[in-house]
Amino acid sequence: MKRTVGKPFWQRTFCLWFVLAAFLLAAPAWATSAFEQAAEKWIETEFQPSTLSKAEQLEEMKWFIKAAEPFRGMSIKVVSETIPTHEYESNVLAKAFEEITGIKVTHDLIQEGDVIEKLQTQWQSGENIYDAYINDADLIGTHWRYDFVVNLTDWMAGEGQDVTLPTLDLDDFFGKEFGTGPDGKLYQLPAQQFANLYWFRYDWFNREDFKKQFKDIYGYELGVPVNWSAYEDIAEFFTEHVKEIDGQRIYGHNDYGKKSPDLGWRFTDAWLSMAGAGDKGLPNGKPVDEWGIRVDENDRPVGSCVNRGGATNSPAAKYSLNKYMEWLRKYAPPGALGMDFYQYLPFLANGNVAQQIFWYTAFIPDMVAPGPTVNEDGTPKWRMAPSPHGPYWEEGMKVGYQDCGSWTLFKSTPLDRRKAAWLYAQFTVAKTSSLKKAHVGLTPIRDSDINHVSFTERAPKLGGLVEFYRSPARHVWTDTGTNVPDYPRLAQLWWQNIGEAVAGEVSVDQAMDNLCREQERIMERLERQGVQGDKGPKLNPVQDEAYWLSQPGSPKPKLENEKPQGVTVPYEQLLQAWVEGRVR
Repeated sequence: MKRTVGKPFWQRTFCLWFVLAAFLLAAPAWATSAFEQAAEKWIETEFQPSTLSKAEQLEEMKWFIKAAEPFRGMSIKVVSETIPTHEYESNVLAKAFEEITGIKVTHDLIQEGDVIEKLQTQWQSGENIYDAYINDADLIGTHWRYDFVVNLTDWMAGEGQDVTLPTLDLDDFFGKEFGTGPDGKLYQLPAQQFANLYWFRYDWFNREDFKKQFKDIYGYELGVPVNWSAYEDIAEFFTEHVKEIDGQRIYGHNDYGKKSPDLGWRFTDAWLSMAGAGDKGLPNGKPVDEWGIRVDENDRPVGSCVNRGGATNSPAAKYSLNKYMEWLRKYAPPGALGMDFYQYLPFLANGNVAQQIFWYTAFIPDMVAPGPTVNEDGTPKWRMAPSPHGPYWEEGMKVGYQDCGSWTLFKSTPLDRRKAAWLYAQFTVAKTSSLKKAHVGLTPIRDSDINHVSFTERAPKLGGLVEFYRSPARHVWTDTGTNVPDYPRLAQLWWQNIGEAVAGEVSVDQAMDNLCREQERIMERLERQGVQGDKGPKLNPVQDEAYWLSQPGSPKPKLENEKPQGVTVPYEQLLQAWVEGRVR
């Protein structure tokens, strides 16, 4: 038998090294090809529709693939509150980002109050808990004053320039003004945005028998309430006169009253301003905002109580709390006093409530699912319109609240992790993925997305959402302004003090007096400590309330008549105004 002689050892070793070297040299091209294949897959199977062509989407994804090379294999952590939009980011976009870039993202979903607690811990300790946060632009006054977060305007032009998406197109975003400081710099990049709008049962409001009965009792037409007087009349009408529809007990109002952190949002988002407690004009809150906090010409907080020029305990503020408590007890479903934000939400979808004075549009995905408030063809039995305003409200004032959840970077985050997180943040709002995300969560942040034909086609099933966001009306629904110097510490005062009034432990007057004084105590400490420098509070001297109540603007003296004649308008008239580019 012929014996086979192998190659010498050195030749075999050389061949192995040659093959390995060739593989390593080819690896980057192979890897890039794999990432591009992943991008193509996601573009085909998930990221449709888009305002970009598929070729443009792929080019945008190629930029992410290239920019992510230094961070490939890294694992980062980000956090946001739990709403459908962020669930989509966490469950879908984080996975897509990892497959396309090689960067693993853990996107935690927790309650809003917990987001703020983590954020506060990070800035106070300097410990890097998360590499990026989606938090409300309500914190802009806090972020701007403490200087713990990254100024994104300077970041994108400097240290973060190499990881800033060339097609980000900031001019296409709406809501970025809410994350902009008084210095004109962007500190927070919008990730989602939703408004507080009036919600009502369009089908019930158009029943001829109800329209006749309402006019016989109240002397005017049943329609969308323009003022709180009309809202109250409608609440009374459905609760005490209609009472039942198809054998089901129905109610004219929906709200919640449990003493918990979300009771604070119920007021800061932005109940006092709807009553008319703040000042006219944009930007919001100059000099007095919806928290009743007054600032001077240099944006330094100078007071919260009327005797320092604030409005937290003004007649308009006390009126607004009284009305909230009255309607909650008289017209809301049983148990409303003991419900929190999350428990009261399902009542609208259950189909036994006629109207709600304001409702977060972030929850539309749940309201368009098949159920008692949706017709068989998928069109809603409900509609949305501008929230009515109280008797202290004047033309030119803030009309309603918008929440703008925004990406925020901390200076305490190591640079490489911050850059990787910034890539993910931009991935969630890039034009490749943003339109699909807008359809899933219904919290649009780009003009190009909301004006896309896909939203034109879907508009009849969204109850006025598309028309609202395409109109100039959205510009007078604003986030909390820059007057609030320390959101985490001040926000907790609201639910604690208002909760005491709702529970009957103190009077309305005492609750709002306590609230304004406690806000000022925190501002006094900030002023004394000097931690916010020349951006921090500098309180006015105490004066007789009569002085401030006699000055133009907020705070305003008590009205002799806090229930003027109710005023309503037909829904179609409001909708047409939005379509024609008018606020009302």
